[in-house]
Amino acid sequence: MDSADAMIAGAWPPLAVIIVTYNSADVLPGLLASLPAGCEGAGSVEIIVADNDSADASVDIALTHPTRPRVIRMGRNAGYAAAINAAAASVGPQADLLVLNPDIRLQPGAVRALRLKLCDLSVGVAVPQVLTESGAVSRSLRREPSVRTGWSDALLGTGLAARLRAGEIVDDPGLYAKGGSAEWATGAILAVSARARRMVGDWDESFFLYSEEVDYMKRVRRSGLAVTYVPEARAVHIGGEYQNNPYLSAMMTANRIRYFRRHHGLLSTALFRLSIIVGEMMRAPLGPGHRAALRAAVTPLRQP
Repeated sequence: MDSADAMIAGAWPPLAVIIVTYNSADVLPGLLASLPAGCEGAGSVEIIVADNDSADASVDIALTHPTRPRVIRMGRNAGYAAAINAAAASVGPQADLLVLNPDIRLQPGAVRALRLKLCDLSVGVAVPQVLTESGAVSRSLRREPSVRTGWSDALLGTGLAARLRAGEIVDDPGLYAKGGSAEWATGAILAVSARARRMVGDWDESFFLYSEEVDYMKRVRRSGLAVTYVPEARAVHIGGEYQNNPYLSAMMTANRIRYFRRHHGLLSTALFRLSIIVGEMMRAPLGPGHRAALRAAVTPLRQP
């Protein structure tokens, strides 16, 4: 059955909770501990940890945890999308998915609220209200990247550009309070309906890390389904590692440009890339992450 009434009555379709780990031993226990309360009332749940060849105790933590997740050992650092695809392939096309970073902490009842939203046949992806560790609401919704958002963020800064509704970050208090449709959301936690999986297919593994969620949610929207923000579902995200990691900053920047190039012409892509170069040049004194992003922006992209 595919209605909210049927689900409330207990006829939930299968749900696979997919956790992608890579040297995640410091944060994984907290996520696993939050799952029982977070998944309460959400039907039968299978927990899967897809591990990208961690060198720490991530796999041992998963195997010995009371939540008893099933572990898929990727055998290499295959990337975020590849790990999601491997886990999804192991549960079949009839299951809804909940994709999680290991630094997420689910609040009680969060998964039920997301699953109820997926009962709406027009919804392909449901995302929760993401909170910081201090309890503040994160601005986790995004606009599709464009030349306008790129230059607004570069020249005004992401905070001011968001408040002026000109940048990529969505800063709409009404939307964060009441919920509604968005173009995409940060990929640390998202629920995907089985019908969206069947319509959209696998995640694009060529991105490895960053922008794979932008690509996936664009394909969801192109299939005619919505990406919907559900403020009744709440989760804490520790996150933010890329800001202090030059390697991750560079990868994020390169994938932003590569994603844009796939959907736009040469001139638009050049203007978008230039906006990133200008923005990172202005912020290069602020730290190594900005300098790494600048180097990535001026380096020719490799295919694909």
